[in-house]
Parts: sequence; structure tokens; C-alpha cells
Amino acid sequence: MFGRGTRRPGRFFHRHQAPMEMATVDISEKDGVRALHLGSVTVQSAMRVSAPFELELAYSRGVMAFLLFRQDARDVLVLGLGGGSIPKYIHRYLPSMRVTAVELNPAVVTAARHYFYLPEDDDRLRVEIGDGAAYVRDHPGCTDVLVVDAFDAKGLVADFATQAFYDCCHDVLRKDGLLVVNLWGSDKNFDVYLKRIETSFQSRVLMLPTGRPGNILVFAFKDAPAALSWAFLRRRAAELQQSHRIEFLEFVERFADHHDGTLINMR
Repeated sequence: MFGRGTRRPGRFFHRHQAPMEMATVDISEKDGVRALHLGSVTVQSAMRVSAPFELELAYSRGVMAFLLFRQDARDVLVLGLGGGSIPKYIHRYLPSMRVTAVELNPAVVTAARHYFYLPEDDDRLRVEIGDGAAYVRDHPGCTDVLVVDAFDAKGLVADFATQAFYDCCHDVLRKDGLLVVNLWGSDKNFDVYLKRIETSFQSRVLMLPTGRPGNILVFAFKDAPAALSWAFLRRRAAELQQSHRIEFLEFVERFADHHDGTLINMR
């Protein structure tokens, strides 16, 4: 289970067999970009071989927009590993943060380590093979930021789209915690999933489209953000762009363009 991208595959050069009832993991490479696929040609994760710790896909850079709201986060929990882009980035560039990734398919973990340079576990990085939905249910209050990036060959994993699951996402967060959910904008059930997130998080939600129709990231706040304003976010985005190759200022404008003034009181 991992994020869904939009690039077309290059030449397939390796396949990892997965346990029964799990999709095989294929690796392709084209024009210096290595990609991971899960039982289909759809690109689930991508890495530029010459810059393995940068974030190649726009949606993965969008996930890091959580820094606009929670630069002080200590723990980040990621459901769905893929090539490990988000855990790698946090481990490399945010030394004050710890990251735990939970992935159901052991073949994905093997591919991430062998082909996408995901580091071995240490005191700031931990990869667990297991059911992410069960993990959040069983670990309330364990993280400051939760990233849900759970797609399989058929689309969004069903267990990661229920009302009960999003309720658990709320409970797994500490005070002032933030949820980031990667959804597919053309999914016929997009509005259903969004409504469930709004219900679990008392409508404290912002949306960040990262492509057309492409990925839409939903940011949900456990508690009402204090003194939040567009001017503040623009200042913080400008500061973040000094140390990250991520288009934070553009993301703030996309947040603003898709904010109707009813979900979070933004000045």
C-alpha cells in the first residue's frame, strides 16, 4: 500500500514476488527516474537516481506542507511505504523528527531498501510490516503527524476509507496533531471520503490539489489551529523554501484557492 502517481512507466527491470493475495512489486526506470509499481503500470512511487533523497513526485512534496503547520512535530507516522520517499526525506532533512512507517506488503519494504535507498532502521527511522489500520487503532496518542498514503493496484485501500478508520486517525494524534490523507481526485467516492474525514475532525480540514485530476491531499487538524492566517503561512512558506527544494509558497496559494471559509477560520 502506498501513494498513487501519474507518470507512465519506463522499462521494467525487476519484479519482487509478494506473499499470496498481495500484488507483485515491479521496478522500472526511464530518463533517470526509477519507479515502483504494484500489480499494474501505474506509478506508485518515484525517485530520481541522481538525487535519491529529494521528492520527485508533486504529491510527495505536497505531503511535506505539514511543516507549514507543525514544524515542531517530534513523531511522524506514515501508513504505506512505497519507495519510502517521505520517510527518507524526514530522516535525511529533519533531524529533530522520528518517523515510523507501517507497510502491509513485505515485498514493498524489500524493494524500498534495495532499489530506493531507504536506510536501515535506527533511533529515528522504523519500518514495521503490518496492517496500518490496526496500528492506528492500537496506538492512540502516539504521533504528532499522521500521513495516510495507502493505495493498492485497484485504488484506495478500503480499510483506509471507513468512518471508523478516520475516527482512529483522530485518536492516534496527540494534542494539536495533524492528519494528511492522499486521495485520488477522480475517485467517484472522493466526496464520501472527504465527508468522513470532516466528520472525524469536526470540519477542521484544508485541501491541497497537486495535479489535474491527480492527487488531492486532505489536511485535517485535531484541534483548531491557533492564530492561523494566510499572511503567517506565506511568511513561513518563504522561510521553509530557504532550506527545502519544495514549492511551499505555491502550496499556500493552492490552500487559499480551495478554501471556502467554512472549514477553518482563516484570516
